[in-house]
Amino acid sequence: MEDWLNTLNNWLAANPGWINAAIAGTAMLESLAIAGLAVPGVAMLFVIAAVAGTHELSAWAAMAWACVGAIAGDSASFWIGRYFKDRLPSLWPFSRYPSALERGVGFFQLHGGKSVVLGRFIGPIRPIIPMVAGAFGMDGRRFGLFNVVSALGWAPLYILPGYLVGASLARDPDLPPHFYPILVLALVAVSCLLALFFRLHLGLLPQGRLYNATEKYLRRHPRAFALWSALARPRGKTREFPLPSIVLAVSALALFAFWTLIVIKTSWLDNFNIATMEFFQAARFPLLDPLFIAITLSGDALLLGAGFALFAGGLFWAGHRAAAVHVVLAGVATTLLTTGLKYGLFLARPETVDLPPVTPAYPSGHSSGVTVLYGLAAAFIAQEFPRRQRWKIYGVAALPIFLVALSRLYLGVHWFSDTVGGLLLGLAVCGMVRVSFSRYDRHPLSLKRLPGVALLIWLLLIFGYSTFRWQEAIARYAPLAG
Repeated sequence: MEDWLNTLNNWLAANPGWINAAIAGTAMLESLAIAGLAVPGVAMLFVIAAVAGTHELSAWAAMAWACVGAIAGDSASFWIGRYFKDRLPSLWPFSRYPSALERGVGFFQLHGGKSVVLGRFIGPIRPIIPMVAGAFGMDGRRFGLFNVVSALGWAPLYILPGYLVGASLARDPDLPPHFYPILVLALVAVSCLLALFFRLHLGLLPQGRLYNATEKYLRRHPRAFALWSALARPRGKTREFPLPSIVLAVSALALFAFWTLIVIKTSWLDNFNIATMEFFQAARFPLLDPLFIAITLSGDALLLGAGFALFAGGLFWAGHRAAAVHVVLAGVATTLLTTGLKYGLFLARPETVDLPPVTPAYPSGHSSGVTVLYGLAAAFIAQEFPRRQRWKIYGVAALPIFLVALSRLYLGVHWFSDTVGGLLLGLAVCGMVRVSFSRYDRHPLSLKRLPGVALLIWLLLIFGYSTFRWQEAIARYAPLAG
């Protein structure tokens, strides 16, 4: 296999005009039923993407061709399943290895239509799920929606690592000292914080120790327990008190107030802010700049406003009017709080890029906005999942929040303290909105089509907005000379 991959690498290096076609073909084979079980698609895509990066071809074109190939492969698999149906167990290799098909069937029966999206990212069953969906008679239009949405997320994940490795080898960037140890340490720290958050979240849910202890204590105090009953979610026979949301709101608000006092009244964070800024400025790499500019554009105020409107509109259309009102109020509150604090405190930004007109820095509006938007979306969706599976939803939502905050540091438009302040403010707003909404949360949110359609529209909005603002953003975030 190693020799074969080396041969592929050498051939593409000598024939770069075939790179995009190779990406599309490999993505299609990797997603195609039966063929995808035998083809080492992940390794091949990494090698081809690395060659594309070495030759400084367009990363956007590489991801687009990967997306097209993945959609084509899954579509072909779906119609293979639709055609063969009950005869699938008799086809090779399922006739010899029936466990592969059985795993795909079990996964599809457990997750339904969502398995088309989830299965795209799970290696052993990735080429099986679309075929099983076709065999089980899934609606073609619904499958097509899930197919496109999952491919849009899958392509960057499988193309960018190889592309960036190839580009780095070609450019030989001058990284700051201890770059990789610091990167690993930061990732470990973020992972530990998320794990701690999820562990505390479980304890604050019904049947959790903290939840039961709190309820037992309040039952001995009639007035306090009346508040418990008033805020409890009126679903079914048991009423769930929003203890996790209250703890999140109170703790995030207290931490934000404490953090803000440190920022404006002391110089404790000054040296760390400067060190962080200098580290990221030394790490700036021309081929990485477009990636982080695209990420930071996804957190622009105008686009986030469209995101809140889409979120609220979808909920209102589905009949969840109280939820829609709360989402609108969350967007308005985040805008007013962030803008008021920015201009009330008027703390200066780092002088690393030219940002006319000069705007104050603290707290980061990108960080607070994406935290509220993705945090609330995750909270609404996670409520419809079993309690011990909700961490997966919150984990997925944490990724874009983290990336947008990181992009602000990488591009040098915010201090570290600004991004942390924005995150804490966003978490406080999320918690308060969820507490307020709890007493109106009477009916389950439908997860059949609404999230998939909304996600597709949201991705198209991000793409359209980024394309429209691209040239301006390239100039806006260019590092200042000297």
